[in-house]
Amino acid sequence: MPVSAPSPPRLLHSPFIHRPINFTPPSFSAKNLRSPSYPQIKAELDPNTVVAISVGVASVALGIGIPVFYETQIDNASKRENTQPCFPCNGTGAQKCRLCVGSGNVTVELGGGEKEVSNCINCDGAGSLTCTTCQGSGVQPRYLDRREFKDDD
Repeated sequence: MPVSAPSPPRLLHSPFIHRPINFTPPSFSAKNLRSPSYPQIKAELDPNTVVAISVGVASVALGIGIPVFYETQIDNASKRENTQPCFPCNGTGAQKCRLCVGSGNVTVELGGGEKEVSNCINCDGAGSLTCTTCQGSGVQPRYLDRREFKDDD
């Protein structure tokens, strides 16, 4: 009696696919060439995945939106005239000298009751100095106008 080869199993199982794969030898019919039948894989979105995707989208939106917002604010501020008086000098353009307290003279006690009065070396006897915030203009500079940007390249 002739011995025949064992036939392949008709049903294969996979833990990743919900329905078993039917193994059939390939046939070349018009139906198989037009629309092959693939097993369906089930995908679920759990709440953590939804939160992670939402946070990612929000981060990208903020990463683009915040610089655009600041750029438009800077453009709008540069169009407006700046008339705010300087805070440290109250709009005068000069500040009282801290060393002589505005008198222009410095008194030094030498000892033994002797005193020496001389011109202030900080303000050269004027009693005031040019305001370092507004550079003597009396107008409060805008925030970015107070900064020096150096190109180190």
